[in-house]
Amino acid sequence: MITESSQKPNPRNTNHGLTLMKRAIKEHGTRAIDRRSRLGKALTQWQSELIADLGGIEQVSTQQKALVDLCVRTKLLLDSLDAWLLAQGSLVNARKKSVYPALLSRTQLSDSLARYLGALGLQRRAEPGRSLGDLLSKGSVGE
Repeated sequence: MITESSQKPNPRNTNHGLTLMKRAIKEHGTRAIDRRSRLGKALTQWQSELIADLGGIEQVSTQQKALVDLCVRTKLLLDSLDAWLLAQGSLVNARKKSVYPALLSRTQLSDSLARYLGALGLQRRAEPGRSLGDLLSKGSVGE
């Protein structure tokens, strides 16, 4: 028999939800994020911009696609953790006289994102231009 507790939830006991989000992403990948939501749309747009900066989808290798996916996941976790940290009154737990452990996780996530982006390269790459033969065969000249 389950009885309900008579205690009210503590409003100061807020969770950042990082562990739950990590588990959802680990189990379902980026499919765990609803692409119709503002968050999903923003992440999709950032992913598209990142791929465009790498020269377009045709120029991105399988390894780079995997790194782009890691970048998107890490950015999601990092942005969520940043929002939670900024919503706190202070980054220091007054009772324990220490910073929140989530701040360490945030630092690790930002370092990971920087490493992934560094591996992808920080220079923008132009999409390859179409050849004169392609332009002439498609009748695109003068359009």
